[in-house]
Amino acid sequence: MTPSTSTQDRPLVKAPKTDPNWLWRMAWRDSRRSRQRLFLFMSAIVLGIAALVAINSFGDNLARSIDEQSRELLGADLTLSWNRPPSKKTQQWLRTIGQDRSYEVSFPSLVSIPRTGGIRLAQVKGLTGNFPYYGDWEVTPAAGIQAFRKANERVALVDDALLVQLGAQPGDSVKVGNLSFRIAGRVMKTPGQAAITSTVAPTVFIPNTFMNQTGLLQRGSRVNYRYYYQFPPSTDVSAYVKTISARLDKEGINYDTIAERQRQTGRAFADLTQYLSLVAFVALLLGCVGVASAVQLYVKEKVASVAILRTLGASGRQGLQIYLIQTALMGLIGAVIGAIVGSVVQLVLPQIFGNFLPVEVDTVVSWSAVLAGVGTGLLISVLFALLPLLAIRNVSPLRTLRTSYEDDLSGRDPLRWLVYGLILLFIMGFSYLQTQEWKLAIGFTVGLAVAFGVLTALGLALIWLVRRFFPVSWSYVWRQSLANLYRPNNQTLILVTAIGLGAFLIATLSLTQGLLLSRVELSASGNQPNMVLFDIQNEQLAGVQSLVKQQKLPVLQEVPVVTMRLNDINGRTAETVRKDTSIKIPDWAFTREYRVTYRDTLISSERLGTGKAPYQDNGAVYVSLEKPYFDRLKLKLGDTLNFNVQGAPIQTIVGGTREVDWNRVQPNFLVVFPAGVLEKAPQFHVVMTRVPNNETSAALQRRLVAQFPNVSAIDLGLVLKTIDEILDQISFVIRFMALFSILTGLLVLGSSVVISKYQRLRESVLLRTLGANRNQILLITALEYGLLGLLAALSGILLSLFGTWALAQYVFEVPFRPTTLPLVIVAGVVTLLTVAIGVFNSREVLVRPPLDVLRSEG
Repeated sequence: MTPSTSTQDRPLVKAPKTDPNWLWRMAWRDSRRSRQRLFLFMSAIVLGIAALVAINSFGDNLARSIDEQSRELLGADLTLSWNRPPSKKTQQWLRTIGQDRSYEVSFPSLVSIPRTGGIRLAQVKGLTGNFPYYGDWEVTPAAGIQAFRKANERVALVDDALLVQLGAQPGDSVKVGNLSFRIAGRVMKTPGQAAITSTVAPTVFIPNTFMNQTGLLQRGSRVNYRYYYQFPPSTDVSAYVKTISARLDKEGINYDTIAERQRQTGRAFADLTQYLSLVAFVALLLGCVGVASAVQLYVKEKVASVAILRTLGASGRQGLQIYLIQTALMGLIGAVIGAIVGSVVQLVLPQIFGNFLPVEVDTVVSWSAVLAGVGTGLLISVLFALLPLLAIRNVSPLRTLRTSYEDDLSGRDPLRWLVYGLILLFIMGFSYLQTQEWKLAIGFTVGLAVAFGVLTALGLALIWLVRRFFPVSWSYVWRQSLANLYRPNNQTLILVTAIGLGAFLIATLSLTQGLLLSRVELSASGNQPNMVLFDIQNEQLAGVQSLVKQQKLPVLQEVPVVTMRLNDINGRTAETVRKDTSIKIPDWAFTREYRVTYRDTLISSERLGTGKAPYQDNGAVYVSLEKPYFDRLKLKLGDTLNFNVQGAPIQTIVGGTREVDWNRVQPNFLVVFPAGVLEKAPQFHVVMTRVPNNETSAALQRRLVAQFPNVSAIDLGLVLKTIDEILDQISFVIRFMALFSILTGLLVLGSSVVISKYQRLRESVLLRTLGANRNQILLITALEYGLLGLLAALSGILLSLFGTWALAQYVFEVPFRPTTLPLVIVAGVVTLLTVAIGVFNSREVLVRPPLDVLRSEG
């Protein structure tokens, strides 16, 4: 007789009183036969917590090191910099500031090594004084610094990166303009400068007393000037700067203090650690998905035990509490182990990030990061474990009498939606704590939900397709392996989600790197210019063009450049804007230096936005502005801009806007004047050409250095190589973090296989009983995990293709041409690892005799 609904869930004996000690004892006793499996599925969160604690500990140590070494970030108490000579009165005043001061003049120029014939665009810095005042200027040999500071010697200190690229060493000479300097030392590090900076713009330091003799300081040259100041220890530099800031702004002089550099550097690297923390959090979430899957299998195995407890008087809630205690303890243990591993991993992070760091990071245990990691791991693992554990409340005592009795294990439970909501809130809250912005936190949560949703949908689609279109005519081995994809206790969804997300991170990284390089490579393809010659004076233009043609190279473009400042906008000057806060015009509009050109037509990298191209009408000058610049200044057509060209005012009217493709390697400008206005203004020229190979490029640059030492050249081939090197270093850092996601996915795979191996043992017995041999079972296992690994990899790659296409279309605005080789490698490696781990963990299924299983079940 079927029991009534009102009595089917009643215990057969009186329930015991709620006793916490009894719950803990039952949790301990019940775990004796399952501790190995509990440790396995909780180990899935170890890597995620390790990554999280490592990154946050590193971030804490980096912030502390920046605070401790803040003086070394600047090398001085105050720097003042400008790119146009201030008034003589101001120059005299600048020489009276501070207790001690150093003076620097810098500009880009081609330098050469006569012994090797190597030539390279470098940042030349003429320095006088005792800079740096704080931190060590690492030069090899150390005596090179003393030789450099003797103003009567022509010696230079050269960045290590430049010496390596040009095959030079201390003792050689470097030619800068008209002069040659003996290389007295190899600069390994300059205070406040990261190693990656010297790769982009290697520096040649020379004594400032010889700067004029180089012949490179000519009218129109792009020169920057800087003073480094040291103040008495008791001076409040920030307060002093406030008293002189108005005068500095009026003269267009920029300033930087230790406090400001500390704030900027700390904020920049805080953003980096926050981003990497989110990547580590993804690895933790993957582990928690594994926890949920493993706990689900664990619950199915414990249904009989729960039913017995119910017959002995325990309630469904008590059953839930017993297994929640088990999973919470394992979550705590996994989080603690992960925190220990993360504290060790953070020791190697300064070496991984070394090229990007302006300070040396001293690593110590960050207890705040450890406690936060343990708390995060415990809470998130319990939340994910709760999803399958809630079903324990619905186990009926009648399960002890009828093993086939239909219970509510897979039924709908309204509390599950509450847990889903708590998980989403936790993810959003964690993201907000990392980013401090709700928009970014919501975006991260939605993006993560979309990624999980897409991968889950692909896994469900595979299950449906295999079941719907099952190939009944295929061989026995293939049918068995395909059937395992949708049979009970299948691992299709968990592995597609966990491993697929890891593959998605790796594939997206590779494709995005290709996109970044393609932005420059597109400009170097076909007949586009790949060499830019700049700082050409009026009297040198014909000679440079003749030199280019002598090398049988084309002059693809010649562009005049005029330097100017902006005096006022619609009659409102910088002082007016500062006094009237209601005027929304940024200060940089008046303090920056504008380099403009003149022509009446648009070029290939421009597209007309609004209005017209530059033109004149009845003596009025109508200029064209770049659209984002136009928007930032909140201008409208017809507004007036009054420019100052070397002391001569020119009144202009905004006549139109342009959309500019800044990715094109050719001169692009914020402001373009019409022809017939600036021809007689002081100016320099840029010439574009195309060189077929490195040999021709080197020959042209050698001729330029010999005949026109002030003219500089940018070789796009070298730019591409430099960008590639930088991206490789950045990619390594991100791959290092993505590795945690891949390893977590594989660990989820391993633990899932081990936990379900008892089900696999039973299936193996049935197959062996039906006549299957070990080789067939091995092949079935390998095919199943091969299909799962391949599907997971292809799912992640498919998701990365869509995401990278969106980046190419809407962010980088370049054609999307994915490189197939890296994607094939990702798919192959992920598939092989999945097969290897699946077969390795299933080896007991292959070697254990069927009778052992039958006896144990009997």
